[in-house]
Amino acid sequence: MIQYPPIHNLSGASQAPPESMEERQYSMNREYHRWYSPALGRDMELLIFGHTGARVLVFPTSKGKFYEWEDRSMMDALRDHLDNGWLQMYCVDSVDAESWYAYWKHPGDRAWRHMQYEFYLLNEVIPLSQQLNDNPYLITVGASFGAYHAVNFALRHPHLVGRTIGMSGIYDVGRWVDGYSDQNVYANNPVAYIPNEHNHDRLTALRNLDIILAVGHDDSLRGSNEQLSGLLWEKEIGNALRIWDGWAHDWPWWQQMIRQYVGGHD
Repeated sequence: MIQYPPIHNLSGASQAPPESMEERQYSMNREYHRWYSPALGRDMELLIFGHTGARVLVFPTSKGKFYEWEDRSMMDALRDHLDNGWLQMYCVDSVDAESWYAYWKHPGDRAWRHMQYEFYLLNEVIPLSQQLNDNPYLITVGASFGAYHAVNFALRHPHLVGRTIGMSGIYDVGRWVDGYSDQNVYANNPVAYIPNEHNHDRLTALRNLDIILAVGHDDSLRGSNEQLSGLLWEKEIGNALRIWDGWAHDWPWWQQMIRQYVGGHD
């Protein structure tokens, strides 16, 4: 069994954040953490915003960094939620450049690196959040390829997640594996595994999950959202598919979407 370091040794909150991050002053709690991840075999970084409230696991866009949401003013869009203690946000780094986007690797190796990323989330990030905040409610959220991560994680672990919000996402990883499939690819491709879900306990948990898929009417990824929504409904897994006017695949729209849906679908 892998022995993970104690949480109190994981904190790097006293360290200065990377120089590439814009310096900002927040009235809410802001913490920077860095530690060596046994699951990934390298250092990983994250930012935490807020002091209490529902825990929110935030995924960046494709190959994005842990400070992306801060740089893109998403924290400003949620300032009242953070200041009032309604939300505490855990913004993680991606390893997309080592997994799905690592085209020089065999597709099976790409999928395995993604599995290691999931081990990092499950065995390091989630326990950290639970030790810092005893609120039992967890939300996963992301935009574009981050939406894939947020929704896939929630669908794979519905017993951990209360709400998932995918903004302008894609939910079929087929284009990243060159037609290849194995157990790890299948297990992380929502449009493949949802139709074959028959486990009673998992179906019950999935039906209790608040699933929100928001996408622009003119977004080329709209079809992927409609496909996943339909597959979920075929399994009697309720979900809110919200089609926004226009393209809506950029940060100004995502700022509006997260404010509208972080408290649940309307």
